[in-house]
Amino acid sequence: MAQAESGPQRSGTGAPGKGEPKPQMARELGWYASFAVAFGFVSIATGIFTTYGSVLATSGPRGIWAWPISVIGQLSIALVFGALAARIPISGYSYQWVSRIVGPVWGWIMGWISFAFLGVVLVAVDYTIASTILPELFRYVGTTQNAWVITAGVVLLQAILVAASTRTTHRVNSVAVTVQLVGMIALTVLLFAVGAFTGKLDFGHLFDTGTVPQSGYYGLGGGTTAGPFALAFLLGAFTIVGFESAANLAEETKNPARVIPKAMVQAVLSLGVLGFLFLVAVTAAAGRVDGVGASATPVATVITAVLGSVVGKILLVLVVVSIFSCGLVITLSGTRLVYAMSRDERFPGWRLLKRLDRRTATPVNASVFMMLIAQIILAVFSRSTDALFQLFSAGTLLPALIYAGTVAMYAIKRRSLPPSQGFSLGRWEVPVLVVAGVWLVYELLIFRDASFRAPWTYVLVLFAIGAAYFAGLLFRRGRDGLTMPDMADVDRALDAVDPTAATAATSTGPAAEGGAR
Repeated sequence: MAQAESGPQRSGTGAPGKGEPKPQMARELGWYASFAVAFGFVSIATGIFTTYGSVLATSGPRGIWAWPISVIGQLSIALVFGALAARIPISGYSYQWVSRIVGPVWGWIMGWISFAFLGVVLVAVDYTIASTILPELFRYVGTTQNAWVITAGVVLLQAILVAASTRTTHRVNSVAVTVQLVGMIALTVLLFAVGAFTGKLDFGHLFDTGTVPQSGYYGLGGGTTAGPFALAFLLGAFTIVGFESAANLAEETKNPARVIPKAMVQAVLSLGVLGFLFLVAVTAAAGRVDGVGASATPVATVITAVLGSVVGKILLVLVVVSIFSCGLVITLSGTRLVYAMSRDERFPGWRLLKRLDRRTATPVNASVFMMLIAQIILAVFSRSTDALFQLFSAGTLLPALIYAGTVAMYAIKRRSLPPSQGFSLGRWEVPVLVVAGVWLVYELLIFRDASFRAPWTYVLVLFAIGAAYFAGLLFRRGRDGLTMPDMADVDRALDAVDPTAATAATSTGPAAEGGAR
């Protein structure tokens, strides 16, 4: 990465010998790999299996109609992120963008929020396997203890895959995404077909409020309460996040300025349509299945009741693969973010975390660090009997903050941004920004509800830790020591594929960090 002259000199990614090439991340990802990353992170199977029970409890079956509105809101954000990715195609997405466009202090804050989000959402996703799918699949009683042990093992396995090889990780993810696409389409079609044939579909159930009173259903709520329908938006807000993970792999993607925006938008659209059809099928079938409201795993209960034990279990295995893929992408994104901030010497333990392994060309230390952070978060949250709700709530609040900050930055600085290298909003820029802004304000207001006290506590504690570290960073270096490279030098830094090119770049501008990728 390019380095401002006033900042500290970079020492590379470890301790290479004099004149010895530094390890680099290879540009080996094409469109499908980029799409798979965005699709795999979002993972409708993960989001819906995690949050559907909560939506039934707070909003009733009618709550699924909040999904299309959420898709439109999240699509507007994906378009803004695509416009930014086309201008600054570099690892670290919001952290890198805000650092270069607004300033290093705000960029660091955005990076730290992103790190906090990736840590908690990784645990939320993997905890879903242990708490909602496996108990139904193997017919055992799920407890906080066995959910903790299983989740810890899944987190460890994902970290090993990410640390071992970027190419292997993406191959596993691409296969898993294909399985998810085929599995979710097959599951949706079978639920409609078998449900209709056996008379187990009740479309009137789609408009039922269940045990939730109809009076004030669409109300905004009070000062510390959100209305029933407003709470239903959490289903889409939690599920359709992480599409920007494709931008976090910009330095490993071929032609990122064109490929990444396209992959993000297509992932949101395809997931939005498929997710809504799946929700309609499950909810219509739930009207004729006893005990769904009381089930700890309502989606799995409906699938087994409609499709039978054997077919239901086969499809649940596909769901486990989908959720594992989602966690794998989150681990990969978190590792790359930690590496990007450490490469800029702006993360705790950066000397170790910025190193790339010479054999695998992956940031192994950053992978191990991300795994340990996830294990700590798991240990804190898993003690609660309501751990899944708390985890997915925190995993919804944090990206909303990230999106709000990034969209606001784009709206303010859009006329001074560097030129696009492959994607532009054109005349739709202002309408897209208006939709994104209205949606994010509404979404954040939902979190005034008293039930979100635990997620706010997590956010505030992580903010306090980050503030203490950053204050020390400013004290030691001063603001000038945190200056980010000029935006015009980003491409030159990324194109410096060997030490000779990197040296040439330093002769006309800020020093490039060996073209590390």
